[in-house]
Amino acid sequence: MLKNYYYYFVSALDEETCNKIVKLGLESIDNLNKQGINTLAEVAGDLDKKNNPNLIPKNELTNNQLIEKNIKIDQVYVRDSNIAWLDIAWIYEIIEKHVSIANEAAGWNYDVDFAEVPQFTTYNKSGFYSWHKDGDTDWNSVYKPYIKGYTNTPLKKNGNLPTGYTSNKNFYGKVRKLSVTINLSDENSYEGGNLMFDLGSHSKNQFHECTVARKKGSIVVFPSYIDHCITPITKGTRFSLVNWLLGRPFKWLI
Repeated sequence: MLKNYYYYFVSALDEETCNKIVKLGLESIDNLNKQGINTLAEVAGDLDKKNNPNLIPKNELTNNQLIEKNIKIDQVYVRDSNIAWLDIAWIYEIIEKHVSIANEAAGWNYDVDFAEVPQFTTYNKSGFYSWHKDGDTDWNSVYKPYIKGYTNTPLKKNGNLPTGYTSNKNFYGKVRKLSVTINLSDENSYEGGNLMFDLGSHSKNQFHECTVARKKGSIVVFPSYIDHCITPITKGTRFSLVNWLLGRPFKWLI
């Protein structure tokens, strides 16, 4: 059992830095849209809102709650947000600094050695990301190399690499071990959009709302295998930046 399910830094980024990241993210989304590139976030293995207009939002419902409501998994979509990727050196530096501190202070001491490209995310009204894990930790979940003309698995319809594959050699054989989320919006500028963790049925407070994550500029770091969600936005817009730190799969002692 984990001693700390997450570690946080309240208002770690000042307003100027937050606003700068938001500006870069919105400009990137706008540029992609002008090129005809869809910025609606995808979820591996799940149905999406854009191509399945008859689906209903899963919101923060768990699979058990869906069953209780007589709703089938293939009737829902699990994410509604727009994204862009910010491959910018000074953003990596901010993330690396805080992850390094959190990894030691929380007592995880996970072996991580590379970061994916930071993802800027916009949640507009009704936007959400239902319960999910950012990654599993065993050898079955490692990133596999995609080699054009050699890998048999076909590309997705939109031209993206198939789920679980990468062309980045630094990702080969690794899994997501630590996740980072940074709130870039003033907490009073939106309603809903809460970061929640599922701490397990053994916990007295299984579905835990991470209230510190609402402060603008706050950074939350947590193991990527922990279930979490962003509840639906009921008013305003929430901007965030997320990232994942990679490393070799955990070694389980028997």
